[in-house]
Amino acid sequence: MDGDWRVEGYTEVRELGAGAQGRVVLARHDASGTPVAIKYLATRADEADRERLRHEALMLGRAESPHVARLFRLVEGPETTAIVMEAVDGVSLKELLNRHGALGPEASLAVLKGSLLGLAAAHAVGVVHRDYKPANVVVPADGRSRLVDFGIAAAAGAEAGGAGTPYYMAPEQWSRHVATPASDVYAATCVFVECVTGRRPYTGGRAELMRAHLTGEIPVDAVPEALRPLVRRGMAKAPEDRPGGAALFVDDLERTAGETYGRDWEARGVRALSAGAVALAALFPLAAWLMPGAAGAATAATAAGTATGTAAGAAAGTGAGAGAASTAGKVAGASAIKAFLGSGAGMTAAAVGTAAVIGAGAVAVQQVTKDDPAPRPSATARVADVRPCVTQAPGAVITPSGGPAKVTLPAQVTLPKNAAVYRSGQGLLIGPAGDECEGSIGANGGSSTVGDFGTAEVTQVWQGSIGGIRSQLCQYFPESAQADRERAQGNECTSALGNWEPLETGVPGVQAVLTRGLGTDDLPPSPAVKAEVAVLTRDGAVSPISCVAPAANADICKSALVLWFVQHLGDAKPAEAVLDEAAKRIAGYVDATRI
Repeated sequence: MDGDWRVEGYTEVRELGAGAQGRVVLARHDASGTPVAIKYLATRADEADRERLRHEALMLGRAESPHVARLFRLVEGPETTAIVMEAVDGVSLKELLNRHGALGPEASLAVLKGSLLGLAAAHAVGVVHRDYKPANVVVPADGRSRLVDFGIAAAAGAEAGGAGTPYYMAPEQWSRHVATPASDVYAATCVFVECVTGRRPYTGGRAELMRAHLTGEIPVDAVPEALRPLVRRGMAKAPEDRPGGAALFVDDLERTAGETYGRDWEARGVRALSAGAVALAALFPLAAWLMPGAAGAATAATAAGTATGTAAGAAAGTGAGAGAASTAGKVAGASAIKAFLGSGAGMTAAAVGTAAVIGAGAVAVQQVTKDDPAPRPSATARVADVRPCVTQAPGAVITPSGGPAKVTLPAQVTLPKNAAVYRSGQGLLIGPAGDECEGSIGANGGSSTVGDFGTAEVTQVWQGSIGGIRSQLCQYFPESAQADRERAQGNECTSALGNWEPLETGVPGVQAVLTRGLGTDDLPPSPAVKAEVAVLTRDGAVSPISCVAPAANADICKSALVLWFVQHLGDAKPAEAVLDEAAKRIAGYVDATRI
């Protein structure tokens, strides 16, 4: 880096990439050990460069989603500017395609879905990415892709200019029209074609690419026939002929994928992505490099490859983990890590003095000091074994395998001695330790239950049909904006619950409620407790969980409801104080239901 200045409070671990505009480094927050990525602008950068980095921080800060790399802060100094952001531990989609070629339909659909969800979060707050491409998608060991680099993002409706990557630029970007979410949909569809076929939709020089995007045939010949309508809609030449935004396109994708590849298409696709990413574990930027006192890059690379490969290989249900561990140990840090946060012009960078902390679309300026809080410290919590929740489906029995055998519980969760952690298809459940977790899946929904009235009964119900989703929404969140939209469309939307109260989430657009549920006929002998928590996401999905128990086992209900709440907000990273207060509220509410 030009000069010796570093952002205070962080120890640089290694360089991830560099370019004419600056560099990106992997760093560790000194107080908490939290890994971060810091983009440093070159000290010779002019005011226009610094303004572009401020703009990128603002755009990235508005898009809150588990599929978007999270922004922590923007820091400005007398000679340069920096942004501190989440360090995504994975490999770029570009690298996956370069090494493995075509990913196959289900893995390609899983990449497209994750990308669309990340873009949808940006579109929901009026941001258009404008440079969606494989280099800006990171695939971690869990196989769930993350969107990075908002370097040329723009507000929806703004003049788009000609910026972007020619292989993926929508026709309106070539003709200098305004930025729209439909432009991102086009780019994501181009990348989907590349994933499923192993080739870019169009090739050639800039002039040839321009003609192809503006007037060329939509390249569907090498795409499986059932998926061609998705490509035709997503790559339609006129923006108005495409889905109006990424969220709408997700609906099309899920319907098509389910009809073509079955209900579990996504699980298979994610496993395939996980295996592909883990095979390149030596390129992952984190793991053992972040451990204080790590003994050299070679040793760290071996440890990182072993740990990451073993865990993700187990999740994928393949032998890829062991292979990746071996590969990581052999190449021990020899590969340059350009997969992280894109490359080239996207690799801008850094600084200090005054910090602008950006989140939920708001910008607050504060002075940076040595004691300034950094990205959220890692919580110290109990490590628990995870047991499977066996689910009965039509003609099949499903045992979830998508996760490790142990889990670190959030700091807000205390696991009672007579309780255990179970993994269902919808998340982790806490229930009585002496019982089996059982579930069922039907045509339009499903449920997972562990325990009984003798100890505690914890139940999570999910809906798969439009009517069922609407019913859950109206039952738990009748006063939400989503419920208002249902009524405006002529749908009945009322709730039979008369005993619910809001629960603060600390995440804009995400709501939660506490309720006793319906009736008291389903209680164990008095004294007993009964409570439910439901979380409503921005896209209108409701995730409820209920617990009924003898009062002597109320702690199982408290832990079950708190874990469900925290894990459904965890990717959005609400403040620890919010989670602490919510846990306190949930515990008090459970106690108050005692009758």
